[in-house]
Amino acid sequence: MRSMLAATLMFAAATGANAQMTTPQIPGTKPKPVQTVPIRPPALQTAAATADAMAQAERLSLQSDLAWVGQYNGAITGDVSARLVEAIKEYQKAKGGKPTGVLNPQERAALAETARRKQDSVGWKIVTEMTSGARLGIPSKLVPQQATDANGSKWTSPTGTVEVLLSRRKEANPTTAKLAEAEKKGPGRKVDYTVVKPDFFVLSGLQGLKKFYLRGTSRGDEVRIMTILYDQATENTVEPVVIAMSSAFNAFPSGPQAGPPPRKTVEYGTGIVVSDDGAILTDRLVTDSCLAITIAGYGSADRLAEDREHDLALLHIYGARGLKPLNLAAGAAKTAVDVIGIADPQSQGGAAGVSSLKATLASVGGGDSPLSPPPSVGFSGSPAIDGDGKFAGIALLKPAMVAGPATSVPGSQAVMVSAETVRDFLKANGVAANGTSTDAKAAVVRVICVRK
Repeated sequence: MRSMLAATLMFAAATGANAQMTTPQIPGTKPKPVQTVPIRPPALQTAAATADAMAQAERLSLQSDLAWVGQYNGAITGDVSARLVEAIKEYQKAKGGKPTGVLNPQERAALAETARRKQDSVGWKIVTEMTSGARLGIPSKLVPQQATDANGSKWTSPTGTVEVLLSRRKEANPTTAKLAEAEKKGPGRKVDYTVVKPDFFVLSGLQGLKKFYLRGTSRGDEVRIMTILYDQATENTVEPVVIAMSSAFNAFPSGPQAGPPPRKTVEYGTGIVVSDDGAILTDRLVTDSCLAITIAGYGSADRLAEDREHDLALLHIYGARGLKPLNLAAGAAKTAVDVIGIADPQSQGGAAGVSSLKATLASVGGGDSPLSPPPSVGFSGSPAIDGDGKFAGIALLKPAMVAGPATSVPGSQAVMVSAETVRDFLKANGVAANGTSTDAKAAVVRVICVRK
């Protein structure tokens, strides 16, 4: 476990791509001109060039995922740096791979899935503090209790071992240096690390018997400070989250919220017909909080059951004829699959054509497996078919939780829920999956969710 000092080093100035080196001057000689030399070796230049070529959203997502698995301790900005490339190499070495600094699709998908599970384990979400409008990343499972007054908000664990505080106050002519000095004198504080920048400051150390981490800033006469307090016995759980919390903290937000975007008013997904009496399997998130669910060409559907762990939903349409349920018998485990689904109407000019996309699984076997590249919007809930034409599982799109600037646009991740998990879900809900068809294109339908 890295120390708090290492975690807070992310606030140091970013390392540049090049550095200037001046040859020492010998007395009586003319000074030699400044020479600019690259600090990146060829392999690092190649890795950095690959990162440079990524879209901004993917770089943000990559940095965030590496931070969640404990390999990256830099500011999550989407910028390419030597630190980012080295973090990738360390991740690859930790997984027994070749440290190239460039993730292949399987490595990237596995990283995304590991980060997502760590986020889920602490209940990570971006919230807006009610009194100030500041945005924070909160591990809601660690600190489920919240109290708010005119001075800010406090989130705590049931036993008080972990606390997150957002405080606000007015102060004449504040500067980060003055604020940092004042906060150092807080009751019982022993500061072991300090960073002061023109626009923010960071302190960490001990406060009584607890460890603390504090980040503060100001605008005009308004001061806003986020403080994290936690028992030393919890540091293995809490310290990996501190990096994400610090990067996600936006004291004076002006843009859209970081993290996954809100669900759309009208959202499209794909469903799989799994029985001839109208049972349809699809993505739970696509059908969540819907005022109405419609199956294109068949009419309204009811949502009968859900699996929150694997994000599966069971729908039912009534009185439908001519359904062709898919045979859900699984084939042998393979890493290459075809995802058969119906893209969002905007992606195909308003049409509803069924199409096929090739994807790769990071692992095979039971449970959920990262899927790369993520299929297009509208494909969530699609069947994944192996090379023998047999059902391998259901592909689900998951919005990436990026702990970074509030103006960032997060990317997407994808997983495949195994055929075994699908069959267990259907069996638990009394669905006799009696499909005999191996024609996945004939078994998929468009799912339309309408929300407020």
